[in-house]
Amino acid sequence: MQFGILGPLVVRSPDGDEVAAGGPRPRALLALLLLDAGRLVGVDRLIDGQYGDRPPAGAANAVQAQVSRLRRRLPAGLIEFHGSGYRLAISPDDVDAHRFERLAREGRRLLAAGRPSPAAAVLREALDLWRGPALADVAGAPFAAPQALRLEELRLAATEDLLEAELALPEGNPVAALRELVTAHPLRERPRGLLMRALHAAGRQAEALAVFDDVRRLLARELGADPSPELAALHLEILRGERHRERTARTGPPAQLTSFVGREDELARLAALRATRLVTIVGPGGTGKTRLAVEAATRRTGDICFADLSLADCGRD
Repeated sequence: MQFGILGPLVVRSPDGDEVAAGGPRPRALLALLLLDAGRLVGVDRLIDGQYGDRPPAGAANAVQAQVSRLRRRLPAGLIEFHGSGYRLAISPDDVDAHRFERLAREGRRLLAAGRPSPAAAVLREALDLWRGPALADVAGAPFAAPQALRLEELRLAATEDLLEAELALPEGNPVAALRELVTAHPLRERPRGLLMRALHAAGRQAEALAVFDDVRRLLARELGADPSPELAALHLEILRGERHRERTARTGPPAQLTSFVGREDELARLAALRATRLVTIVGPGGTGKTRLAVEAATRRTGDICFADLSLADCGRD
């Protein structure tokens, strides 16, 4: 069976049919067991989760009655009693919240290992499990609010991880999504830093610097605090022009202001070497090697990418 708590509580049979879990109390009890799927949950914890600091008289009997109602709706043997508590005999991966946490951890591991493409795929799979606010229809139970807050924080971190992974991809352009995240969480610094990086990678340095100025004023006004050292260091890198683009955009050869005359023999030789993996044009400085390469590229058909390596820092003083 499959269970969902990333949104309203949902129970599905192996055939995919939805199974009614009963009223508010049995649903809350099931959600408590799902949060610890496969592990024993003590009766005292179930009472605290259901009733908080003021349980009614006979709370243990009430929990037992709720378990009985659930057992009538779920397959036999799914809820086990072990003397001091109850255990939901399922794999954690049968619950969307546990599956989400596992995928989010894997996505972060892949991102830290410098593998943004598989990281993005795993993180998208994790975030697609969400159907709304966690534990939405048992929000009144005392246990629900802190658990929902914990899961929402994990969701936000996974969203940030996904946007960071997309920023590292050649085709990634998460500026719009990052602006939405910054608007939704204005005091959170990581989305601000990612947005600054995304804007700078897109050649929009002034906008990247404006993002920092905005959060600096906001933090001072709301919290009386300064931006973190990491965000300040990023701001300084962008301000000094030290941070290189996160990715190189696909650009064609630069437009030339003058016509190209002569050197047809060299152009013919370059055309004949079209299938060669690497062709190097050598000669003294100022003899027009770059101009010749640009002209040869513009005469080719198909997509051409031009990478200006003169701006690359090769470690020279």
